[in-house]
Amino acid sequence: MIKVAVDAMGGDYAPTEMVAGAVAAVNANKEIQVLLVGQEHIVSEELSGHTYPNDQIQIVNATEIIETEESPVNAIRKKKDSSIVVGMNLVKQKEADAFVSAGSSGAILVGGQVIVGRIKGVERPPLAPLIPTEKGVSLLIDCGANVDARPSHLVQFAQMGSLYMEHVMGIKNPRVAIVNIGAEEEKGNALVKETFPLLKECKDIHFTGSIEAREIPHGGADVIVCEAFVGNVILKLYEGVGATLIGKVKSGMMGSLRSKIGALLVKPALKETLKSFDASQYGGAPLLGLNGLVVKTHGNSKATEVKNSILQCVTFKEQGINDKIRESLKSKNEGTPFGHTTMPIENGQE
Repeated sequence: MIKVAVDAMGGDYAPTEMVAGAVAAVNANKEIQVLLVGQEHIVSEELSGHTYPNDQIQIVNATEIIETEESPVNAIRKKKDSSIVVGMNLVKQKEADAFVSAGSSGAILVGGQVIVGRIKGVERPPLAPLIPTEKGVSLLIDCGANVDARPSHLVQFAQMGSLYMEHVMGIKNPRVAIVNIGAEEEKGNALVKETFPLLKECKDIHFTGSIEAREIPHGGADVIVCEAFVGNVILKLYEGVGATLIGKVKSGMMGSLRSKIGALLVKPALKETLKSFDASQYGGAPLLGLNGLVVKTHGNSKATEVKNSILQCVTFKEQGINDKIRESLKSKNEGTPFGHTTMPIENGQE
């Protein structure tokens, strides 16, 4: 069985949605065991209202909770019995294959590096969610871990993202592009201008140049490279526009008797189309480049996204994406220092 530790206390709707998602995951896959990490009496009470295979869910007591407004560094240092710290220690000690949390992004980033640890040679681990496009999905890397990235960081993001899309998503020779304000090489800010030629020189990725934001929904690239400030803006705008569009379509269809009749006729096709642009079905964002698997889900995740985040850990584990990153870096850089490796201590900043 693949063991997935789940932060039962993290997220806007914890523990209700976290527990419901865990139950849905084990009911969908007999090969998963979930370790629900949190305050035992609260989690146990929440579980009592569900039906599930008893041998597939276990509660691991953790008495403390890291709140989103707390300093990530101080919280990780001081709250040793928090659900995030306890869950990550389970991964570090090989008692769990993965850790899933909808809790504090900063605490997850810091904890992932301090507790689970970075793969040797990885400068900055990025958060890499899959986002829906006209052609399927693309990987947005980085979307929230490193807001002040350097060119060498973006090059590594491109390399790790390319490995992810090839081995986890099965896309051969994935197209890699850097987010820019134009297609021309000379455009962009200092970071993009400095990174562009470095990506062109990479022999192990299929770099296609710049990508403008409007081309992302059309599937203009398989791996979309950017620093976390830009990536997070893209992700949040993506989600906001998607939710607004779906709401407007639904309200428009209910505007008159004629539109209601038309809605009944197109409902099956429309439902399938809208589902393909629902980001929650793709699960959470893995923190790539660690010695173990850590997956961050949205803070407002409901049971469906939690379930899919847990289920995607099976693919991550089977494909050994972090092992492939380790092997790739080792083969390229054996015997030489791999860039800057100072420990980022808060929100991806030094």
